[in-house]
Amino acid sequence: QVQLVESGGGSVQAGGSLTLSCAASGYTYSSYCMGWFRQPSGKEREGVAVIDSDGSTNYADSVTGRFTISQDNAKKTVYLQMNSLEPEENAMYYCAARTGPCPLGGGWSSRWMYPYWGQGTQVTVSS
Repeated sequence: QVQLVESGGGSVQAGGSLTLSCAASGYTYSSYCMGWFRQPSGKEREGVAVIDSDGSTNYADSVTGRFTISQDNAKKTVYLQMNSLEPEENAMYYCAARTGPCPLGGGWSSRWMYPYWGQGTQVTVSS
């Protein structure tokens, strides 16, 4: 059974940085897509960034240039380096995964394309 465990959330001032980690276990597929979604309180869950087993990445326009997604295949871990954080980015951040490559076009950011989810880690950005 696939399990995703997030870590690295916390509180930071606006303009600060955080790095989130997502460790996968029970995952035996050679082709996969893993990434990060976030859900502010009372709002919809939105895609932030994803990476596939070949290293191809997709980012939401709002984080391009500030966030970087990466992976350590040996550790089956995906990271999200977040710089220049803004108060509007207060949210629960979730790790998600699916077998096969990341969906093409805007499909990568649809939560319904990912069957595996972590429990989430809270990111709080104060102004």
